[in-house]
Amino acid sequence: MSKRCIFSALSLVALTTFSYASENTTAWELFDWMDASLKGEWKLSDADHQIGTESFKHKAVLPLVGTDTTAMAFKLIGGDVTIQEELLPNTTKQMVTMYHCKDIACTNLKATHYCSKQNQPEFIANLHDSTPNRFIFDCDMNTERCQSDEDHVHQIIHEISADGKHLKSSYLAWKDKKPKADSSIYYFDRK
Repeated sequence: MSKRCIFSALSLVALTTFSYASENTTAWELFDWMDASLKGEWKLSDADHQIGTESFKHKAVLPLVGTDTTAMAFKLIGGDVTIQEELLPNTTKQMVTMYHCKDIACTNLKATHYCSKQNQPEFIANLHDSTPNRFIFDCDMNTERCQSDEDHVHQIIHEISADGKHLKSSYLAWKDKKPKADSSIYYFDRK
């Protein structure tokens, strides 16, 4: 294949990707992407793969690192219209997040995170920046918790590898209305 054909093909792919990324995703598209790529059980990657984070060193988390124990699980519930995320099950840091339509028309997805910090921040999907491999939920600034000075998760980002076998989940915390340096970030492998 000539260099011109290769360049043309790569240009077309780049333009298609750019135009796709600039359009808003629908709530149902994001829900389907999440269901298709996250469903099932995940184990924590070994310590060498917990890059740029100290979260895995928490006394409740460390015993799970590099083992075959389920450390994250996603499943459909509620008539297949809600995704339940269970993070660090059977530990003192166990948390649950529920993802579902914001309203009857499903104009957006909402998430409620039941945190080990003993609060429940609410999130709205960032439909503009989410992609089939990166799901972003921003704190719902229409809620009291997201506007408070209280320590809370302010953004949730799930990033799935191209082969669907690895997951990076970030729970980015805020306190006093600004980002904290010690947010929880975990790396998982599909079981």
